[in-house]
Amino acid sequence: MIISQTSLKSPHSAIELSEITYCSQELRVKAYLAIPRNQNKLPGLLYLRGGIKRVGMVRIERIIQWASEGMVVMAPFYRGNFGGEGREDFCGEDRQDAISAYDVLESLDTVDRHSIHIVGFSRGGAMALLTGMERTNAKTITCWNGVSDMKLTYEERVDLRRMMKRVVGGTPTKYPERYEWRTPLGKLKQLQSPVLIIHGMLDEHVSVEHAFRLKKSCDRFKKQADMWLYPTFKHQFPYEAQKKILTNAAQWMRRAIHD
Repeated sequence: MIISQTSLKSPHSAIELSEITYCSQELRVKAYLAIPRNQNKLPGLLYLRGGIKRVGMVRIERIIQWASEGMVVMAPFYRGNFGGEGREDFCGEDRQDAISAYDVLESLDTVDRHSIHIVGFSRGGAMALLTGMERTNAKTITCWNGVSDMKLTYEERVDLRRMMKRVVGGTPTKYPERYEWRTPLGKLKQLQSPVLIIHGMLDEHVSVEHAFRLKKSCDRFKKQADMWLYPTFKHQFPYEAQKKILTNAAQWMRRAIHD
């Protein structure tokens, strides 16, 4: 399922890093793949970035941090980025890039297919939930400062409205169904995975209201959801705190494997 793979210099001697090309809806899409060396089968982690195009692009440091927790990590760039084919449409058809990446991760010989986790940051939060609805065998889903309501994003992010009208094809007033399709909240009945919600209460890009709405919807559909809120943190957490919380989240995932 991997079309091509190019080794990259890894900042961690115990982790192999590569850039791969895989197929999503007949499009060639790029991703990073990080694999801890000299290990047997390991849990897999699908890391779904936020932003669009070069804004919010996958950071190697972040996937190495997750791989250092003993997981094989795949992080798609989404269609149209860094030589990939197609064009992003902000949780529209490009959600297939996440779903296809999940399938690639599941197929790897180094991955325990019964222990695959999904993490979404910022708009990747919505991508993670939408992927989990399609791949219900995902062990856990983590939304870190994640978007849960696309209409709310349009209302809050005046700076993104022009982009959203272009990629979605209009406003929430004119085309509410297009924003609803990109919003996972009303469809969580399909979800089988426990959810971890991590959010900074001072987040200036994705307000904490997204976390509250996600938790409310999880409760409504009787889905297991834990919420970790941080009163003094914004969209990007302080480095040392971020590392500690990431480790805590990995421990939460490991506990879920044995539940």
